[in-house]
Amino acid sequence: MIRKILFLHGFFASGSCIPAKALRTGLEGIATVLTPDLPLHPSDALRFIRSVIETEKPDLLVGNSCGSFYAQILASELGLPTLLGNPHFEMSGFLMERIGEHQYKSPRRDGRQTFVIDEALVGEFAELEKRQFDCCTHDGADQVCGLFGDNDNLAHYEPLFLEHYTHAYHFPGRHTPTADEVRTWYVPLVEKLLLKN
Repeated sequence: MIRKILFLHGFFASGSCIPAKALRTGLEGIATVLTPDLPLHPSDALRFIRSVIETEKPDLLVGNSCGSFYAQILASELGLPTLLGNPHFEMSGFLMERIGEHQYKSPRRDGRQTFVIDEALVGEFAELEKRQFDCCTHDGADQVCGLFGDNDNLAHYEPLFLEHYTHAYHFPGRHTPTADEVRTWYVPLVEKLLLKN
């Protein structure tokens, strides 16, 4: 039986980023990998992801960076098995240092390639961060795995992850995994989670 996975990309990325494509090819024949473009604002993003989950009913969530921030919230809330790749649990601090106009690092389906980080957006993330672990329970903790790059120079949240979850793994990569790293490290963990559930 072909399973279904929802991949949530990082803040500067899109559903066509390298990790999304590599996950799709690495799991071909095992799972259909959905890789939508996420809205910029966190409340919009969570509303959108919830609607995709309700419609598509994925067996598993996989996130990277900001996508892992969203995935953790929804995994706890909805009881979904989840792999958090290099989760960034303090997006507000990351964004505050990057106020201004930016370009997405991979093409978006709507053709929009620029966006603006402003203090209002930073504030939206700050509010969400305060309650991001509210739905985390001891029973659900066993279904969530964290995968941390040993050379990640952006997100250092394994200690915070381990305050709530127990399954932490490492790979010898940076914050955004390469296609080879996705195939070597992400895919086997996804397969392991699918077998458990």
